[in-house]
Amino acid sequence: MGERRPLVDGLKTKPEVEPGVEQQFVYQTNGKAQFPAPAAAAVSVENLPGKPTLSVSRMPFTTRVRADIAQALKRASLERQLQGIEPNTVQDILEAALEPWLKANGYLS
Repeated sequence: MGERRPLVDGLKTKPEVEPGVEQQFVYQTNGKAQFPAPAAAAVSVENLPGKPTLSVSRMPFTTRVRADIAQALKRASLERQLQGIEPNTVQDILEAALEPWLKANGYLS
């Protein structure tokens, strides 16, 4: 193992890296784009019996809800998973609840 030194000493030395390599690493670009792409990932849903294979684009979304709603949602998710009832994940239950409201109010087609 090499000699131990303070972190500040490491910041003082000039790294031996080609120009732009840091940006490519951070933004995962390979030199094609200058800015990061939107945080959406394609997710393949497994081919479940009676369900077609779908490709769905998802993106992270964070919010706060009342503690009683969060507990009820988690409980519903766990009980439905044990009983094998769909939808049974927190994500799927939330999507099933939000989609009709968004469609009824004209925010989703």
